[in-house]
Amino acid sequence: MTEAPTHYDQILPNPGFEITKGNTAVVITDPQKDFLSPDGVAWGIVGPSVEENNTVANLGSLIGAAHSTGIPVFISPHYYYPTDHDWAFGGALEKMMHSINMFDRKGPLDTDGFDGSGADWEDSLKPLIEHENVVVASPHKVYGPQNNDLALQLRKRGIDKVILAGMSANLCVESHMRDMLEDGFEICVVKDATAAAVLPGADVMAGALVNFRMMASSVHTTSEIVSKMNG
Repeated sequence: MTEAPTHYDQILPNPGFEITKGNTAVVITDPQKDFLSPDGVAWGIVGPSVEENNTVANLGSLIGAAHSTGIPVFISPHYYYPTDHDWAFGGALEKMMHSINMFDRKGPLDTDGFDGSGADWEDSLKPLIEHENVVVASPHKVYGPQNNDLALQLRKRGIDKVILAGMSANLCVESHMRDMLEDGFEICVVKDATAAAVLPGADVMAGALVNFRMMASSVHTTSEIVSKMNG
């Protein structure tokens, strides 16, 4: 897994993150087949990073530990409906996602064809997500949670501390981190339970890790945060 340069740790303070039962939750962005499965439409660009980070297994460990310790899990998914393809403009990644039919569903009230599609949960994570301890928020549409009900669902349960992971590191994970920090949440990012696009001439994952370290209260590996959850 790509690591943030160690010299940042010599400059930046490490505020730390304590897990307190009752007001801490795990939040996972986009744990869907289009990102996390070799059959997904984005696998060609994110697959090498997913495999390098062992992202799927780490997400499974993180969610499993949350279930075993009674920490609630919230999913912020990404769906596109036919009406979303009528948007008049969009950024580069939006255009790409629409062109490859990423996260497509037939409609907000229509689950026909959803099971096993690219918008569905990654197969090994599906039983962990379809669980009584999990809240699935309404979908976000670009990268951040500004337009879904994730913050409402968390606040209504008295949660203000978030262990954040999912896909993809520099887009939806980072956007969720930034918005939730502005909304008063304390954030810990799990750096190997995410992944990023692999692009020529750009170490996308390393850039995301630097931003996590600069903004979150703490950045942990899956094994570190699972140990804290079990402690």
